[in-house]
Amino acid sequence: MSRRAPTTIAAEMVANVMSVGVQPGDKVAAGDTVVLLESMKMEIPVLAEAPGTVVAVKVASGDVVQEGDVLVELSA
Repeated sequence: MSRRAPTTIAAEMVANVMSVGVQPGDKVAAGDTVVLLESMKMEIPVLAEAPGTVVAVKVASGDVVQEGDVLVELSA
């Protein structure tokens, strides 16, 4: 049985983490909001692009993230 590497969900811009909606072990569907970011007074939901199980959450509320920072890791 081969194990696939986790899929990462990364920040697309510099932003503040408003909330994290998942924790390790949670199952998500494509389109589910996993993290809510705030940038320039706008709320930006970060969505899962594919279904999977949350392996790791790399951020917490109040963190500042840079473009490309990994927010969440999913396994298929």
